Amino acid sequence: MTNFIPVFPLSIVVYPGESLNLHVFEPRYKQLIQECLKDKKPFGIPCVLDKKMEEYGTLMEIVELVQEYDNGEMDVRTRGKSVFRILETVNELPDKLYSGAIVNYPENITERDNSRISDLIISEVKRLYSLMNMENKFPAKDNLVSYEIAHFVGLTRAQEYELLGLFTELQRLEYIRRHLNNILPVIKELEQVKARIQMNGHFRNLSLDDLDK
Repeated sequence: MTNFIPVFPLSIVVYPGESLNLHVFEPRYKQLIQECLKDKKPFGIPCVLDKKMEEYGTLMEIVELVQEYDNGEMDVRTRGKSVFRILETVNELPDKLYSGAIVNYPENITERDNSRISDLIISEVKRLYSLMNMENKFPAKDNLVSYEIAHFVGLTRAQEYELLGLFTELQRLEYIRRHLNNILPVIKELEQVKARIQMNGHFRNLSLDDLDK
């Protein structure tokens, strides 16, 4: 399917199913959100990297208008629906402050695929968060999919965008697994540091038998 959508470029990566709270203050985006609310239509968030709007983004639906201020600024809750690919940008629209794009929607497998790989990745990420004493920061939900894990494994924004351009669950899981393998030495070092810290204040068997006489 190909259609036109209003766009709200941001220097973030949003994934399908992800919740995003926005404080809208620029006149062009206040107009965009007001019209999307009125017409009950979605808008797109293309990812901006190095001040350049990229090819892929995420279609967003407005879940709730939380607050509208006297100056027209708004707090809105939104949620990602699907990944789109920009075919053509439309920078000037009649009577509109915002821009838009003609987009299509690549076929995308979002369901849980290889549970063995998924469970292995989740186990490794939980291990990392445990080492950092941040277990409460990782989602407690079971059967997580790649989109729900990606923001929690230390990917750069460019890497998060690369993952947005992968359209099977297995590809995304493999991408995350390769990243975890790259940071494995860091995880092992954290484990060693934590073990050394835990030894502080403990009684230990120490000897000078090996000291040269």
